[in-house]
Amino acid sequence: MDVADASLAELQQALATGRTSAGALARAYLARIEAYDQAGPRLNSVREINPDAAAIAAALDGAKPTKNRPLAGIPILVKDNIATADAQHTTAGSLALAGARANRDATVSARLRKAGAVILGKANLTEFANILALDMPSGYSSLGGQVRNPYAPQLDDRGVPVVSPGGSSAGSAVAVAAGLCAAAIGTETSGSLLNPASQNGLVTVKPTLGLVSCAGVVPIAHSQDTVGPLTRTVRDAAILLNVLAGRDRLDPATRHQQRPADYTECLDADGLKGARIGVPSDPADPANDFYYRALSPRAAEVMRRAVAALEAAGATVVRANIPSIGWMGGPGTNMAILNRNPESPNRDKPAYRAIVLVYELKHDLDRYLRDWAVETEMRSLADVIAFNAAHAGQALRFGQDLFLAAAATRGDLGEPEYRSARAMDLRSGREQGLDAYMDAHRLDAVLFPGSSGAAIAARAGYPSVQVPAGFISGAGGAETPDYPLGATFTGRAWSEPILLRLAYAFEQATLARRPPPALPPLG
Repeated sequence: MDVADASLAELQQALATGRTSAGALARAYLARIEAYDQAGPRLNSVREINPDAAAIAAALDGAKPTKNRPLAGIPILVKDNIATADAQHTTAGSLALAGARANRDATVSARLRKAGAVILGKANLTEFANILALDMPSGYSSLGGQVRNPYAPQLDDRGVPVVSPGGSSAGSAVAVAAGLCAAAIGTETSGSLLNPASQNGLVTVKPTLGLVSCAGVVPIAHSQDTVGPLTRTVRDAAILLNVLAGRDRLDPATRHQQRPADYTECLDADGLKGARIGVPSDPADPANDFYYRALSPRAAEVMRRAVAALEAAGATVVRANIPSIGWMGGPGTNMAILNRNPESPNRDKPAYRAIVLVYELKHDLDRYLRDWAVETEMRSLADVIAFNAAHAGQALRFGQDLFLAAAATRGDLGEPEYRSARAMDLRSGREQGLDAYMDAHRLDAVLFPGSSGAAIAARAGYPSVQVPAGFISGAGGAETPDYPLGATFTGRAWSEPILLRLAYAFEQATLARRPPPALPPLG
């Protein structure tokens, strides 16, 4: 069968009826990786192919997806910051961890295997999930190189994409968009699922903090790190979320999770009827129109059509700005870091980054390297910094200013500035941000353009579901081919069933997704 744009649900049906086999699917995706990732447009989204993938798939020939093994025989890529206890490496895209493996599967890897998935390989990513350097291009890693957007793969004269592939789960998203796997798993701390999903015309679920275990994921910050699916349809995202979500004694954040037995049962083509959707854009208050004001004319038109589709499907749209306290990044929550990236236009100027992420990085990464990483001499953040400095010509094209800032913290999260920043994030993101906004207007969800609402949801620990909404063009003043823009539905903790229902109804009403035009099925 043609796998180029096949959904998970279609693959499940094909396997169940014997129209294809696990081995045939693996061979088909590996052929597309060879044709389009390693050759042709050289998308460079797959950092490493699992050397055992073909054998694992062959052993599953004849297997049919079941309720207990819904992914039996289906090839899935995982982002290369998710541990796998097999022949693959877990590197976070870093030369310092080029030979590193994991002593056991990350919890999400184990859940995928239990569901019958064939882990086809590791997807390239922005190095260390974009917490290494200031102004590093999305999708770049010193070990894996640069990921390209399949809708607009051209690079500028520095080898940087004209149209971003999105970060940091760029490889995972590009691989799904290009038909190199059935689906992929990515991670997000603040925008790293939502942004690449938007740039590549995909569906993603950035889950509530604690819905999916992060045990065995190379971390940035435990207070915001999440793991989620990247798929072509909302139904596929629900299928994968069923597999990924679960309590885990290795991740305390999962202790209080709430989930239905089956997320696919929440999907309803009429699910927008009676819903109240907040659009944080008030034309009467343009100075505070934070999320919509800066949209390009074409992006604004995509969102106008999205809002019209919501209303036509029976939703009530409430236009009102989110209170300014919910905008994030105020005094006491960000810190100044000197930008020494040699390729940045802002070199030698201060950049401002979230205190919580910088302080938790040292604390959390040291523990991952101590407890999970094997076959590497890197046992701490300090070791990685020293390796990078000793191999600067290869490892530090864009510097490591964020790592250096993290190294200057104590690493025990006892500093008063960290505790204060975390409390302020929760107050501005939850109580005086999304909670206050949704309470005031009695909302079921908030609609954001693309990934623009990622920060407020991430700091609150709240979920988002994104769906393709349309196409835009142009980047940095340059003309480009058309590339996608998504619409994001954000809600309160554990509201994934509501968000999936709304997103599915929107998807069915608009059918906005189109696959990349230059990656046809192989003969």
